[in-house]
Amino acid sequence: MSSQPATERRNATVCPADAGKPRDAFTTSLGIIAATLGSAVGLGNIWKFPSLTGANGGAAFLVIYLVSTLLVGLPVMISELMLGRQAKSDAITTLRTLAPRRQPWWLVGAAGALAAFLILAFYTEVAGWVFAYIVKAAAGGLLTTDPAVTSKAFTILVADPAQSLFWQWLVLAVIGSIIVLGVSKGIEKTTKRLMPVLFLLLVAIGVRSLTLPGASAGLAFLFRPDFSKVTGTTILTAMGLSFFKLSTGMGTMITYGSYFRDDQNVPMTAIRVMLADLTVSLLAGIAVFPAVFAFGFKPEAGPSLLFITIPAVFAAMPFGSVFMVLFFILAAIAATGAMLSLLEVPVAFLHEHFCLPRLKATAITVLLLGLLGSTAALSGSVLATVTPFGMTFFDLYDFLTSNLLLPVGGMMICIFTGWVYGFGRVEEALSNGGVIANARVIRIFFGIVKFISPLLVLTILLKGLKVF
Repeated sequence: MSSQPATERRNATVCPADAGKPRDAFTTSLGIIAATLGSAVGLGNIWKFPSLTGANGGAAFLVIYLVSTLLVGLPVMISELMLGRQAKSDAITTLRTLAPRRQPWWLVGAAGALAAFLILAFYTEVAGWVFAYIVKAAAGGLLTTDPAVTSKAFTILVADPAQSLFWQWLVLAVIGSIIVLGVSKGIEKTTKRLMPVLFLLLVAIGVRSLTLPGASAGLAFLFRPDFSKVTGTTILTAMGLSFFKLSTGMGTMITYGSYFRDDQNVPMTAIRVMLADLTVSLLAGIAVFPAVFAFGFKPEAGPSLLFITIPAVFAAMPFGSVFMVLFFILAAIAATGAMLSLLEVPVAFLHEHFCLPRLKATAITVLLLGLLGSTAALSGSVLATVTPFGMTFFDLYDFLTSNLLLPVGGMMICIFTGWVYGFGRVEEALSNGGVIANARVIRIFFGIVKFISPLLVLTILLKGLKVF
């Protein structure tokens, strides 16, 4: 029995120049795991997840997050990977290929591609700050234990239009040069090298952090259950985090799934990526918060922790300058893996739908991102007073993606999988044509993605839109 209906593959776009050629794809299971994990891991693993965990009840929040992931993030991720592998095409073409005739499900893929583009418009600026801080840390420009001084250094960077644009465009050039190499030689080869380095750096910094006097307070912040902090808002926060942390709703997992091998076990791959992503987040917390508490700093979430508190913390410890450089290198690695998956979404669409050479598709996408992203990069300087809908361009792109496009996309993927694609095709796809004996897993997954996940993602959407 074939692992993919032939009609679904024939309907995918094939450019004349690519006719008869094998489609570029991930070549090994390790490459698939590394690339998919690279997409899921981002800067949020370094500061947002550990901070939210500590502020919302520690171990109690972790339990709620894990349950939420099984009911929200993981089902959407499995759905997207499965659909991408079935169609072997970009996010937009995938939904157009697999949907019944004349039903505009391709708009869901288009919303994901738009979300990926808008996220890159502001995320490349944040990544630019990280790249800049590697240089600043190596040059000794951040060696101060005074948060007021590090705060001033960050303000100067954000308020300088030349620096903001330079670092953003440098980031775009770096990820563009990787994407243009293709899936196997670019994305897979890069992430297979970067992900082990990320883990090694996290462990090294974590070991150093745990040796500091008073480090136990940081561990207690992360892992001690405090059920008094668990409220309805805590549960909603965990649900939202479980959805956004796995890089779903933005076309990335559909696109990466299209590069999966036909014999890849999609549910098991998704579970492994989810657990590895959680491990990275917890290691980041172990690396950061024992040191934060050891030197009496406050564990705030957000850019203030990453760019203001962290430099002051490392400056206070022996050999802190070395560990500060290592920390921002690992942050840059985390950002790079996420940006590669985001950039691949529009590039894959231009390459496969319009038959543009990969170099040209990448160049056009990077150029457009440089233009749109500049509005986000300049939001802290010359465009600070330009506030459409009462927000800077940076905040506007963040709001449109996080609060609208991503949850709408995730909810519609659940509806498509459960109510349109149907159990028969889901079972055929996730069992690899009956090769994998996972019938119970598939039934559980299908029940969740059809009835539970859409309602929970709708809740995340309504919360993001401040309906309640």
